[in-house]
Order: sequence, then structure tokens, then C-alpha cells
Amino acid sequence: MTVPSADACSSCVPPGDGLDPGWLAHLYLRHGLSTYQIAARAGADRQRVTRALRKAGVPLRPRGAGRLRPERRSGYQPDLPWLMRELYQEARLSSREIAAVLGMPERTVRDRLRRYDIRARSRGRWNREDRAKVPASVLRLLYVELGMTAAEAGQRLGMSGNTVLRNAHALGLPVRSGGAVPLPGPSEIELVSALYADPLIAVALAAHDVPRVLPGGSLTERFPEPVPLTTPLVKDLYWGCGVSLSHIELLTGQPAESIRGFLRRSGIPLRPPGGRTPFMRRWRSGGNGDAARLSARRPPRPVHDARRAKRAEPSGKEDAQ
Repeated sequence: MTVPSADACSSCVPPGDGLDPGWLAHLYLRHGLSTYQIAARAGADRQRVTRALRKAGVPLRPRGAGRLRPERRSGYQPDLPWLMRELYQEARLSSREIAAVLGMPERTVRDRLRRYDIRARSRGRWNREDRAKVPASVLRLLYVELGMTAAEAGQRLGMSGNTVLRNAHALGLPVRSGGAVPLPGPSEIELVSALYADPLIAVALAAHDVPRVLPGGSLTERFPEPVPLTTPLVKDLYWGCGVSLSHIELLTGQPAESIRGFLRRSGIPLRPPGGRTPFMRRWRSGGNGDAARLSARRPPRPVHDARRAKRAEPSGKEDAQ
């Protein structure tokens, strides 16, 4: 029903004493005027207008319901959930871009995404969902069965060696810890299992109530909701347990670059670049080492000298294994 403006009947003259039921019902139902507006036009008391409408059998709107609204054109689309899922998850459009495509407000788009149970993408420059993924069968063939290095497999797949290693860790594939020259210690590790098996890491995870998530999928599949980072947790893992940023990523689901930014904002210094992490040296030695001595390690004092601070800046490379 299209509701005309209240001014459309401004020339209407109230018949008789202005309380004709037909005229009152016409103003109330057809033009959507309130009882106050009708009373002002009829020059009568609002209560008399209300009684006349009720006596005429006109259903009155509850108080506070406001004026009649024009009927909106039907905006329901049976395929809207599927369409929004395709635009948001497959086409990777933002809520603002989806609003422009569908012709609806951006706030409505965000409400519909929540209503249709479409998980929001993580924010920031390093979205976990946007990372390159390698099928498990392809990675197993190149890296495990054919024995290619991570760099060689990356050249075949058009990605870096670190990306190959990250996918291998996420899928639970055995990652070679040595190079072309055999080194002492285990020749293959399943990094996620090795991290959870370390006593120091197990104590730290239990102290901060971090759940154990076994390997077998990408980072977003293992951690649909990443573990929130706190200063005590990151400091215990990085300095107390001696793990790298990529190790913390595998334990919490937070991207390594996000962890690096958290360290910088929290004032936690980074270890000097190069070499293996204390965890890898401890694991390769085949023993747990002195747990009390390792857990008692503290980060170095903040560097105040400008030259020393420049030398202590990270080179952008962190232990990938």
C-alpha cells in the first residue's frame, strides 16, 4: 500500500461536526494520520476521535508504533546467502564492495554476513586466509617422495621455500632438518609434534591455557580462532622456551609477522639474527637440557645506543624450522 503525504488531504473539509466515522477512518487508514493530527483537523478532542474510530470498528495502532510506513519492495532473495558467501569468501570482496554490488548499506551487509554464519576474515596486512596453499599430495610427491629441497619445490610451484616449509609443517609432513651434509641428531622431524613434546613448551602452554591442536591442515583450519597473544605468553615461549616466531605461529595460529609486531609493541627484544633457535639446538641434541637454566633466561636489556640498536634490528629472516 502506498501512503500519500499527510498534506494530500489538506483541502479536505470535515463534514458536519468533523466526527463523521467515514471521514475519520479515511484520514486514519488511507492517509496514515495520527489521532492527534485528526483531532487538530476536526477541531475536536483526541479522545472523542479515538472513541469514534473504535465505535466504527477501525483497528487502532498501538501507541508508540508511529505513522504508517510505505510498503517496501520485496528485497528478499532466496539465493542471497549463497551470493554473499561467493562474493565474500570466493571473490574476496570487502563489505563495502559487496554493498556497492548489491545496492544495500554496508552495515546491512555486515549484519547479513553474521546472520548467514559467514566467518569474517582476519584484519591486518598479513591475512592468514590469503596465504598460498599447496595440495598435500603435490607437496608429498615433490618434497617427501622425490626428495626435493624446499627451494627446489618452491621453484616448481612458484613460491618461496619458506612457504613450502610452512605448508609442510601445517600438513604434518616430516621436514628435513639437515642439509645436503648429514648433521648429528634426527634427520626428520614433525615440527608440530616436536614442539608439543618439548617439556618447557608443554609447561608454558599449560600455564597459559593454550590448547594443543594437532597438525593436519592449514593454519586457518587448525585455528579457526587464533589464540590471543599476551605479553607473558609470548615472552615465555620466545625467551623462556627459545622458540622462533614461526614456532609460535604453529602453536597459536597467529601469523609470524603479527607476532613480530606484537613483540615490537610490547617492548620485547628479538634475538640476534642467524643461527638456530635454542629450541632447535635443544631438540637436535636429543635431550631436554637443563630446564631450570633455560626457563630462567631473560631477554637482554633494552638497547639505548643508536648504533647498537641498529645492529640489533631484525634482518627480516627468522628461523623457519
